[in-house]
Amino acid sequence: MNVPQPIVRIPTLKTVAAFRDHVASLGVELPCDDAIIAGTASPLVQPVEQASINGKRIGNRWTVQPMEGWDGTTTGGATDDVRRRWQRFGESGAKLIYGGEAMAVRPDGRANPNQLIIIEQNKKDLAELREILVRAHQERYGTTDDLVIGFQLTHSGRFCKPTDKKRMEPRVAFRHPILDRKFNVTSDDQVFSDAEIEQLIECYISAAKVAWDVGADFVDIKHCHGYLLHEFLGAHTRPGKYGGTFENRTRILREIIAGIRTSGNKIELGVRLSAFDFVPFRPDPERSQPGKLGPGIPEDFSHCLPYRYGFGVNLNHPVEPDLTEPIKFVRLCAELGVKIVNLSAGSPYYNPHIQRPAIYPPSDGYQPPEDPLAGVARQIQAVREIKAQSPAPLVLVGTAYSYLQEYLPHVAQAVLRRGWVDSIGLGRMVLAYPTILTDAVQKGALTAKFICRTFSDCTTAPRNGLISGCYPLDKYYTAKPEFQQLKDIKRAAGV
Repeated sequence: MNVPQPIVRIPTLKTVAAFRDHVASLGVELPCDDAIIAGTASPLVQPVEQASINGKRIGNRWTVQPMEGWDGTTTGGATDDVRRRWQRFGESGAKLIYGGEAMAVRPDGRANPNQLIIIEQNKKDLAELREILVRAHQERYGTTDDLVIGFQLTHSGRFCKPTDKKRMEPRVAFRHPILDRKFNVTSDDQVFSDAEIEQLIECYISAAKVAWDVGADFVDIKHCHGYLLHEFLGAHTRPGKYGGTFENRTRILREIIAGIRTSGNKIELGVRLSAFDFVPFRPDPERSQPGKLGPGIPEDFSHCLPYRYGFGVNLNHPVEPDLTEPIKFVRLCAELGVKIVNLSAGSPYYNPHIQRPAIYPPSDGYQPPEDPLAGVARQIQAVREIKAQSPAPLVLVGTAYSYLQEYLPHVAQAVLRRGWVDSIGLGRMVLAYPTILTDAVQKGALTAKFICRTFSDCTTAPRNGLISGCYPLDKYYTAKPEFQQLKDIKRAAGV
């Protein structure tokens, strides 16, 4: 990948024409409207007509993505930090709250010791979070009849840290020739057996009941970012009924959904999917210095070809997507009664520039190996292709829009008008600016000082045992003692 030197920063592009010229210079396709459309003519305020979720029509075309704060209690309950975040989700104006945040279906499946756990003992806290969100939305926007809220169900698999922020306790779908050494997988005993997976499926079914009992409209059965169920989609080398063929690699999803329905639970269903993956990346050692990360390069994969260790990746050139199986998977979701598929890509743990295009890397990452706009376009085009081959009633949410910054509304409008996606997913940028798209459609303009500049502090902090938040722009986090700790960590890491 060729790296522009230096990468052009979005705030320096002062006009739509300058933005378009820069996009054209990158050789990617990224449509951009001339101006932000305000009022009822905006594509962003149109309801999602093709599907009813728990008897509701989603009232507009933007979505709050699931966002952990690494800030719950050690028993998986809520704290004031969690409550504030969910209040801001409600204040955002988004009519689809996709997950709130990832909730472990059992304690040993947490990615950190402070992750929410969706079990009977935490019902009261989960119900409170939902009520906080609904109340905040009602107070600001006057109605919640078209507000759809889901809970995201997960097991962290390879990335489990359930008891100590610094100690990996991975459980995996299969042995991986590159990732095992990076994430402390040293024994076949760490591979889930078929019998253990059957027990885990029961935990998903129980978690879905908790979600229904506390008022969620749907559950997201998480298949993204390298977490356990996403890893199973790439388990080509695994023997037994959960590995090998496409039918076997999707068996967990089919059995979870069958179990939810057999139990009598009427909750609706969503799936968040990494639509494609690449091999893991690392900083280029030849261009790294003490205190300065080099640009990302792929790990050596020559010994792994054909690359049978991922999903949606070219087997012979695993730094390119192959959407054949992802399209097949999305069609399967529709057949199983899934109504929303939320599309992301890659993993924040081993190829973050694929998953969340940004100009500033997290402390365990690398400098961007490409202009981040190329990563934005890659995801938008993948969603476009998948949507073109998906059943019409299915609602598709797209991801990777944050890096667009000032031009996020312009691009969001353009892709919605073209029918490339049904809803625009916004992630951690709403931590600092929850009303970014509300401002766009109500005022026709954004407040520049609140726009996320992808500093990645919200990722660097939890990677180093601190709570996540927008430290640069949100005074709530700037005032915390973790702010200075984070500055010291970034300086030492060369970020």
